[in-house]
Amino acid sequence: MARIDRSLIAHMDVFAGLSPDDLDVILERANSSRIPKDKPVFEQEAEASRFFLLLDGTVRVVQTTKDGHQIIARYLGTGSIIGIAPAIGRTTYPASAIAAVDCVVLCWPMALWPELTARFPLFAANSYKAVGARLQETQERVIELSVAQVEQRVANAVLRLVRQTGRKSEDGLLIDFPISRQDIAEMTGTTLHTVSRLLSSWEDLGVIKSGRQKVTVTDPHRLMLISEGKKDG
Repeated sequence: MARIDRSLIAHMDVFAGLSPDDLDVILERANSSRIPKDKPVFEQEAEASRFFLLLDGTVRVVQTTKDGHQIIARYLGTGSIIGIAPAIGRTTYPASAIAAVDCVVLCWPMALWPELTARFPLFAANSYKAVGARLQETQERVIELSVAQVEQRVANAVLRLVRQTGRKSEDGLLIDFPISRQDIAEMTGTTLHTVSRLLSSWEDLGVIKSGRQKVTVTDPHRLMLISEGKKDG
């Protein structure tokens, strides 16, 4: 297969501090793959045989409960390292990663994980930092579900999506992948009706613009105040 150009990954956080030669060594064992929209990169409880870098696109991380209910845990964008089950002491994937749009990933055999993390401590440190940030986000969401009002939870979810995948548009900060109101409801432990009511209200206030599976935050500061329970700023 064609050699992967290191310039595609050199700017990504997980490779921060590594030399061009280091990047070339890491890429030597990588394969690239295209994942069509709504297809899995990997599935929950499958053997963790490979780990991945999201080269382009967005994935939806979904956990299925024992009773078969699916929960959207988070969305991850370009530059995210995913599927590194050994980093949390597992041999199977703890959740499914589903392409939210057409994606391109790099993948490595999981057997290489110990070798690469031992040989390149910065790569290991950056990877564990990413995992730690996700665990912290999960903890924050658990607290939100326990104590925050539903309006705050939904506002926080939209702000997280903007931080992770937002890009500037004519109207503001666009969440750069298709996101439905049902998706937001699942992320925040509320109902489709409640999310629809809140988004419509915020649109009337000029805080967001929404269309078919599109959300643009037009007033990020005001949305942040809502997330903090300070509606009147």
